[in-house]
Parts: sequence; structure tokens; C-alpha cells
Amino acid sequence: MDSLIAAAARALATGDALGALKRVALREDPPALALRGTAMAQLGEHARARELLQRAARGFGAHEALARARCTVADAEVALAMRDLQRAPRALAAATATLERHGDPGNAAHARLIAVRRLLLLGRLGEARSELRRLDGALLPPALAAIAGLATAELALRSLRSTVAREALAQAHAAAGRARIPALIAEVDATQARLRQPVARRISADGEHPLQLHEVEALFDSGALVVDGCRRGLRVADAWLPLARRPVLFALARALAAAWPGDAGRDALIAAAFRTRHPDETHRARLRVELGRLRALAEPWTGIDATARGFVLAPNEAREVVLLAPPIDGEDASLLALLADGEAWSTSALALALGTSQRSVQRALATLESGGQVCASGGGRSRRWLAAPAGGFATTLLLPATLPPA
Repeated sequence: MDSLIAAAARALATGDALGALKRVALREDPPALALRGTAMAQLGEHARARELLQRAARGFGAHEALARARCTVADAEVALAMRDLQRAPRALAAATATLERHGDPGNAAHARLIAVRRLLLLGRLGEARSELRRLDGALLPPALAAIAGLATAELALRSLRSTVAREALAQAHAAAGRARIPALIAEVDATQARLRQPVARRISADGEHPLQLHEVEALFDSGALVVDGCRRGLRVADAWLPLARRPVLFALARALAAAWPGDAGRDALIAAAFRTRHPDETHRARLRVELGRLRALAEPWTGIDATARGFVLAPNEAREVVLLAPPIDGEDASLLALLADGEAWSTSALALALGTSQRSVQRALATLESGGQVCASGGGRSRRWLAAPAGGFATTLLLPATLPPA
């Protein structure tokens, strides 16, 4: 490694992308191409960065497996920043194994953290937790320690463990201060700010009340029957009944919870579930069928009793019924929550994260674009979608998460 390459690498390690480019901007050898690609990524030129990194990987010979693995890891990180989530993780796993085999634990840990961040974006919390456990006790440099702390905090936030998130963020803040990378410090500060923002609304007879994450966590631990409008399901403590794929049943549960401790009228339930204001006997018959299905699913926690006017929730063990609403109203709240991170997303990445079809995402984006809530840049396969970051509240509970069923 010559002196210019070493100086450029030191500059990149401290976040000085321009300083690195001054040293290697005119060079075309593989090490210089790799450093130029990394510098362009730090400056936000992701497409150019990937081109340079892939050229560098091809330029290294067959005997330079370690250098090629490092290029693969850097390319995977740029792909993550571009929200290219469809990229197969096998190449990153192979590069991680190569780095470990050749005695480069720092870059191997970096590769694992990239995999963790991808899993978090996809809502695969269990797999992300398993990957993070493999880094426990590892001696990480300050920058990687800060990233690991951010990943741990994000996992804790999505798992509704605010205390663990605060501890992880405190460690990440200290590590970012040691690393002296302004962008990393800003990211830690932004995540800490999310802990102080409302994440949901509690709807009751006396109005709406914004709740922070620790208040939602306390609500779930209270043993109340929570109709969770953020993740669309019923929850009692750690037991979870998902209803996201059964929208009629969830609409009925939400309407019953909004009326509790009183009853909900039949016409109101039909309007909520079937979206009609002119019910007839067929709607009333279907209402009885759907309520029977909801009653069977929710039997361990609550009954649903008929009244003269309609139906009422009768929770077991004198439980309180709480209706939790998302901070963003509308069917496309989860889509807006993903776009609220300020990054440019492709339609395919949004569909992969939400677990739905690209066509459904395209229809939702067209509706949001007509309402001025999102905007697009580029065309064809390079088309990307952006939305202004949501102000005043956090979208933690709206992000994808694989939750264990009841």
C-alpha cells in the first residue's frame, strides 16, 4: 500500500470524503478505484460509487480474495443505502466468511452489521437479533461500535423495549463521539430524538391522547385488551392475534373497541366493515357471520355479546379495552412510514419490505403522489420514490415487523 492510498484510507475512516478524493481521484488502479467508490458513496453519489466498486473488484486478481471481499462489502452497503433490498445476501455472506478466514475481523463485523440493517428494513427481527448476537463481546472500533449500538437500539425500538433502546443509544453516542464522524453523531442524535416523539394515539371516549414508546410498552404490559391499529391486530401482554390480512375482522374489532364500554350499532358496524351507508338484510347476515369469526378468534380474551342496538365487547377477567391508532391515518400509513426515513426507495424494495405485490405498491404510490404526499425521481427501473420526513412523531410502530402469533 503506497502513501497516497494509506492517506486516502485514513481520510475515509474519519468521514473526509473530499480529502480522500484529492489523493486518488486521477488513479485507475484497483485500490484507488475502491477508495474512490467509497468516497463517492459518502458524498451520496451511490450509482457512481457502485460502478467504481465493481470495477475495483474485477481489477483485483484471483489471488486477492481479501480485497475483492472488501469491495463486495462496500458495494453491499451502498446497495443498502440505495434501498436495493432484492440483492441476494449470499454474496455478502460469502464475503463475510472470506474476511473471517483471512483474519480481518473488523470488516467481517461491518459486513454482519450491513446484513442486520437489511433484515431490520425487511422487518425480520428474529433473524436480525440472531446476527447481532454473533457480534456480542467483539472488540469493535468506535465507528462500528456506534453502528452496532444503533442496530441494537433499532431492534429494541421495533420490539417495544424502550429501556434497552436508551442504553444502546447511550453506548452508540459515546462510541460515535470517539469516532469523531459528524454524520454518525447526527444519526445517533436523530434516533435519540425518536424516543421523545409520540408513536401512536390512544383513542377513548374523552378524545385522543398521544403516546410515547415507553407509554405504549407500559400499556401492553398492563394486561389490557389492545386493539392495535398500528400493526392491525389484537394484543394482550405478549399474546398477539394478527388481523392485517383480514381487514373486515379488524375493522369490526376497531369499531367495537371505539364504542367500548358501550355497544356499537349494527349500522355503524356495517359501515365500518363493508363501507356502505345503505345496509340491507344481506349486510346484516354477513355482519353476523363475520362477528362469529371474530368471536372465535378472540375467545381467549373477550366475548362479543349482542345487544338491542348492536354488539359490545365483553373482555374476560374484567380487562380494559384500549384502541391504539397510528400517528398517520389512512391505509397507506406503513408505506409512508418507510418513505419517512428520507431515503429514495424503488417500488420493488417497498413491495419486498411490506410483503405485498409491486402492483399494489404502484397503485398506492400513484394515489399518494396525486395527493402531494410523495414524489418520484427518474424513470423506468431507476425510478425512486421520496417523501418528506414525518414531523412531530415517530413511525416506529408502522414499520414492518414479523410478530409471533398468539
